[in-house]
Amino acid sequence: MSLDRPTRSSAHSAVQQPVYTPATVSVYWRDFWATFVRWPSLPLPGPDEVAGWDSVRAQVDSLIAGETRPATAEALNLVTRSAKRNGVPVIELGMAGRARGDRILMFLHGGAYTFQSAGSTLFASGMLANATGLPVVSVDYTVAPRGKWNTVTDQVIAVYQSLLNEGYAPGCIGLLGESAGGGLALGATLKMRDQGLPLPGALVLWSPWADITATGDTTVTLAPADPILDAVSLQASADAYAPREEQRNPYVSPVYGDYAKDFPPTLIQGGTKELFLSHFVRLYQAMDAGGRNTTLDLYEGMPHIFQVIGAESPEAQRAVRKSAKYLTDHLRRK
Repeated sequence: MSLDRPTRSSAHSAVQQPVYTPATVSVYWRDFWATFVRWPSLPLPGPDEVAGWDSVRAQVDSLIAGETRPATAEALNLVTRSAKRNGVPVIELGMAGRARGDRILMFLHGGAYTFQSAGSTLFASGMLANATGLPVVSVDYTVAPRGKWNTVTDQVIAVYQSLLNEGYAPGCIGLLGESAGGGLALGATLKMRDQGLPLPGALVLWSPWADITATGDTTVTLAPADPILDAVSLQASADAYAPREEQRNPYVSPVYGDYAKDFPPTLIQGGTKELFLSHFVRLYQAMDAGGRNTTLDLYEGMPHIFQVIGAESPEAQRAVRKSAKYLTDHLRRK
């Protein structure tokens, strides 16, 4: 996810710009793009300028504060609790009044590995808990450049290991990641497999950033048309997360992973308005060629993580229902 965020407000000197809107999308999205404004891009620091990234992150948090969903827990009938699992901070979400079952989900937030948190993405993780009826552990991993790829993938594995230690069977644990969180879900699962850990039951990926090297047809052809993602901001965040010489490591850019070996069933969702579109196609092809159980679920005219930014739209609601069904269908019971 880039620094640019969609909004219907013209505050903070945001600038309206036209977005091509096909007649094949819902009325919701036609209205959305008609009033779309984009935050001005902020200058980004060098890859290892920790203080500079902290400053920009504070500016972004201030810009989007008015766009976050208020009272998420109450609106979705959720109970939330901040905790630590194997030393990693998390937010745990559950349906109010529901006892613990034998299945659980992990949520990995987006934000280009450099922005956002488990707290700022409660609406997304809350939607997941609400749609599935399952408890969710949202991992508040250390964003870059404080958290480089090796540290961050280890944090995800540490939280996963805590669930195993708590008695959850691996096949009863599902992972959902959005944007960078989708790439992180893939990279951490590849790392688990290579370490000999039992694998989770299923992965659901919303607009996964599966290749931080900006490789692929649509990273060029759709870059001028993508209303959400910005190639320059993405490159700066990629360099903060991993040095250039390490960016093709499968744990960093999972499109380069070996899927001839065991891997969980995986649902890949995305839109045709994303410069990441080639990532979704290439990831699906790599998994399919390896004989893995994978589904590519694309949505006409949809932007990056449309499930969240247009949650009221019929396209988003359909995608969330399919995500929930995929998880509940593939996660086994004890």
